[in-house]
Amino acid sequence: MFRKNTPPPSKTLPTYIAPNSELQGTLHVEGDLLVDGIIHGTVEVRGDMQISESGLIEGPEVRAKNLTVHGVLKARVQVEGKLTLSRTARLEGDVNASALSVEEGAFYVGYIETGETKALPGLRARPELASGDAYTGGIGS
Repeated sequence: MFRKNTPPPSKTLPTYIAPNSELQGTLHVEGDLLVDGIIHGTVEVRGDMQISESGLIEGPEVRAKNLTVHGVLKARVQVEGKLTLSRTARLEGDVNASALSVEEGAFYVGYIETGETKALPGLRARPELASGDAYTGGIGS
């Protein structure tokens, strides 16, 4: 009737940072992470990560397998898979991801590198504008 030695479920519950919580330092998570609160520091997630509309992460670096941002993220971002910015997302920082999805209304400031850099030989250095040059409009302006 009752089984003994039942194996644990293969998918563990995500680590959760609650809305009124604030964490300072380095956070390492083996599974998934859901952030409704505030984190100041480096975040390394082996699974998927989601920052809700009330969530804020500010630090030198954030790493995750896949990352969905609905809140605020101010950091250098390394995503193994897909980075998704929802319409409420606010991201400030340089990004390296395999894929990128940006909804209309999302705010982003920084440099984005997507896909495999090996696919574009000769583009290893970050492009720079000459001092004094400014973008003045659309094509042909």
